[in-house]
Amino acid sequence: MTEHVILLHGLWMRGFALGMLHRRLIADGYRVHRFDYLSVASSQQRILARLQTLMGEYAPDAVHLVGHSLGGLLALRACLDGGTLPSGRVVCIGSPLKGSAAARAFAAWGRGGEVLLGHNRSLLEQGFERWDGPREVGVIAGRLPLGLGAMLGQLAGEHDGTVAVEETRLPGVADHCVVEANHTGLLFSQDVAQRVDAFLRHGRFGPAPRPHTGGGEPDLQ
Repeated sequence: MTEHVILLHGLWMRGFALGMLHRRLIADGYRVHRFDYLSVASSQQRILARLQTLMGEYAPDAVHLVGHSLGGLLALRACLDGGTLPSGRVVCIGSPLKGSAAARAFAAWGRGGEVLLGHNRSLLEQGFERWDGPREVGVIAGRLPLGLGAMLGQLAGEHDGTVAVEETRLPGVADHCVVEANHTGLLFSQDVAQRVDAFLRHGRFGPAPRPHTGGGEPDLQ
């Protein structure tokens, strides 16, 4: 059976930002598709309807979702009605699944901040209380504290510069891990790509990759 992966970018991004992860997952044997959407201008209802339709087009093959930041939140929302969707797993990368302090700080700026967050403001600010959906979900968080959220002074504990590690720890997910990357750097990390592949295949992230010593890509232990 063919295994499809649909990649979802985050707020203020477009699909081209996922190019490196796309290529690495193709090398791992998946059929990979980038789901491009207008993260500010499009309504959540329209985004989810398009995503669910796309997922249905690949049935009965397995269809995994891998979302960065807001993309992970949207992936979970799309799968809450999972009874009519093909099988698969979800990986959320740097997603504030319990709600984003940085987003709430932007909203506090008034109308300008609300415009920057667009139609997904509520989802970004509030997130979820827990995951009770039909799919296994894995979460990868970063802890290299470089980014806009850090400058706003809203992030407590370990964070990736935009999202706090604690904001990614959603009750009910199957597995969670933390890597040395900032929010954008998660998309370019070989470590992250290997962990995504492990979770999509096994439902767990498994051991950390071996350190890279030159002469090729690092392998999982």
